[in-house]
Amino acid sequence: MTASPMRRVALLAAVLLPAILVAGCARNQNRADTQYVARDVSTLYMAGKQRLDRGRFAEAAILFDEVERQHPYSPWARRAQLMSAFSYYAARDYTKSIQSAQRFLSIHPGNRDAPYAYYLIALCYYEQISDVTRDQKITLQANDALGELIRRFPDSRYAADARLKLDLVADHLAGKEMEIGRFYQRRREWIAATMRFRKVIDTYQATSHTPEALHRLVESYLALGMPEEAKRAAAVLGKNYPDSTWYERSYRLMQQYAPNA
Repeated sequence: MTASPMRRVALLAAVLLPAILVAGCARNQNRADTQYVARDVSTLYMAGKQRLDRGRFAEAAILFDEVERQHPYSPWARRAQLMSAFSYYAARDYTKSIQSAQRFLSIHPGNRDAPYAYYLIALCYYEQISDVTRDQKITLQANDALGELIRRFPDSRYAADARLKLDLVADHLAGKEMEIGRFYQRRREWIAATMRFRKVIDTYQATSHTPEALHRLVESYLALGMPEEAKRAAAVLGKNYPDSTWYERSYRLMQQYAPNA
């Protein structure tokens, strides 16, 4: 559902990283640089940025955390919080990325970079979405986080991408409801199946799963001995998706089992 990790990092870094001029040049560094050593703020920040540029994301995150820890009242600390969140995201440490972004928002809720922090939180949930056979708690969290971003900052540069991702999340959640509904059908638990298919139609009607959900309702209502309800579902299917194979199947079922409905 997403671009390659390195391309994604490059795109986000281009948005996040402003050109920052600092005096001097950091000397060659190794892993020991991520350990606690008292250093001036510009040296620490540039050490983190250099690690980020080299793709050493986890080390970069630690160094940006050190900027905030050693120089909490510096103007650099605010930027370092976001850089830390981004670096953890790039390292796919989504939990720490979310924590860093949320800490930034708790301290700087009205900052101009707040939309980006909300976007980063949403991305962290979005990229953990699993297939529909598994629990969808993360998918629901992604849905909430994307929705929060759009509600708060509808005109931000991140809102358009959030809306696209929100559509994909809705399709995924609808797919989960369909999977459960089909499971109940196989067990001939028609009422339970009907409830799942109704949820797809009522909550996720704009997704690609709606035509099948309507057809499955026709099947379930016929199995329950409710031909009039089946007829109504088939009529909605025929009106909105007349050329779909699902309508063809529903039409044949209605002709076979409820021709007078």
